[in-house]
Amino acid sequence: MLKLHRPYLILSALGLLLFPMLYASLGVAKPLSHWKWLDIFCEGGTAAMAGIWLLITLSSRPGGLVTRLLALGLAAIMLGSWADCLDEFFHIAKDQVWDNWLEALMPLGMLTLTAGLYYWRQEQFNLNEHLQKRERLFRDHRAFDRVTQLAGADYLRAQIRLEHERAPGTACALVLLDIDGFHKINRELGQREGDRVLQAVGHMLLLNLRNEDLLCRYAGDRYAILLPGMGQAEAQELAEHVCAMVGSMRHSAPGGRVRVGLRHACTMAEGNPEALLAELGKAVDLASAQASGKDGEADRMHADVRRKPAMA
Repeated sequence: MLKLHRPYLILSALGLLLFPMLYASLGVAKPLSHWKWLDIFCEGGTAAMAGIWLLITLSSRPGGLVTRLLALGLAAIMLGSWADCLDEFFHIAKDQVWDNWLEALMPLGMLTLTAGLYYWRQEQFNLNEHLQKRERLFRDHRAFDRVTQLAGADYLRAQIRLEHERAPGTACALVLLDIDGFHKINRELGQREGDRVLQAVGHMLLLNLRNEDLLCRYAGDRYAILLPGMGQAEAQELAEHVCAMVGSMRHSAPGGRVRVGLRHACTMAEGNPEALLAELGKAVDLASAQASGKDGEADRMHADVRRKPAMA
């Protein structure tokens, strides 16, 4: 990110270097006894903090109008405060007004920063709407999985408890989904392609959920969906629907297209979250074992038919 915003860094660094040279050449150095240490600390500290904020902003945001306004505003505040701090070390004649113009960078930077924050606020509204199915009632970046950008199991448990406290007695369903044969995808295509499958499944699930629903990556190849205000019959229908949508998806891999299937189990989100998720986990394991048994039996029958000689 910093390479993308290199012009802002170069201009800011030049300002920090040139300002002392300008004050030293056009001003008169003040004796140490005239230095006001509190002013130096406050003005210099403001410049240092604005510089740190500038680096944080540039290293964490893509280019665009909001980033430009934030960067220009913080750079102007930093340079204006730096000029104000240098004024404590050098005496400038009153008939020279250039130092006043340099110090005026600070209020100009505040105005630019305010405009950037206004547009950042609008950007956040759009992002909040986009992330609603991922984070729901509160935001904690530490809970998000790096591969799928979905919250994890701890976040899900906290949301279940929060839903009980927020709307006691209101119907709320919980669905657990498991990718069928995901270990084969990892073994045959590699972990990197397995991560892409997890991302693709997460996107497909998000497209088929309501805004008030919450999707989490529960563990490994398992996803959990919290469905506030929904009964078990509706949750079962929704689970079958999302499984069908993912089943119709064909993931493009280097070796060709991969079909991805899901197993599911659902229950009402009532009681201890740990017990609920453990119960759903057992149900999904049982469904997967039964499906694997049926698949194995079908393969054996198919092999027997191929070995059986044709009757005249």
